[in-house]
Amino acid sequence: MVKVVVLGAHGQVAQIAERFLFADKDVDTTLFLRNAERMADKKSQATIIEGSATDAAQLEKAMKGQDIVYANLGGQNDIDLEAEAVIEAMKNANVKRLIWISTLGIYDEVPGKFGEWNKKTLGDYITEYAKAAKRIEDSGLNYTIIRPTWMTNKDEVDYEKSKKGEPITDTEVSRKSVAAYVYHLIKNPKEDVKESIGLGKPGTEGDKPSWY
Repeated sequence: MVKVVVLGAHGQVAQIAERFLFADKDVDTTLFLRNAERMADKKSQATIIEGSATDAAQLEKAMKGQDIVYANLGGQNDIDLEAEAVIEAMKNANVKRLIWISTLGIYDEVPGKFGEWNKKTLGDYITEYAKAAKRIEDSGLNYTIIRPTWMTNKDEVDYEKSKKGEPITDTEVSRKSVAAYVYHLIKNPKEDVKESIGLGKPGTEGDKPSWY
């Protein structure tokens, strides 16, 4: 039995990942979010804890006894503070394995017109997520940082991975694909440790995502 706590459990990708987790009887799931009422209908499937992801003490309580922390946090203004709090809480709770959702472009790894468009569209969002990722990389934790390309709601699992230092040219990937990769890491926790992985759908190269 693997024990997983999901931070930011009401997020779109997180909710898809949770469907994989709830269906797996070998996974014990805890959901951590700002407003527990939003997930009240999941009480029979998971432990639900209300708290702030910038509060290390609240995080530590949720992390005690867990094997894996899956952080699906957001918000440009808070992400670096959240990274700092998550790292502190994991160390205090003695949990080493972290799956961290980041964003595309934090290493200036997107070339050409798509890279220019991505940088212009995301702006300071990239800067804040890059700071948070650097904090994770320097933490000593067994992290996997995930950098999805622009996400769609397509009902498909179709992705390819790239490592830090490799260019990303795919412009999109489904949220379900990102969730499937998260679930894969939870089931295979020794895979892609201390790696920052780009995720994109093959064959979606272009100047920007198809729906823009």
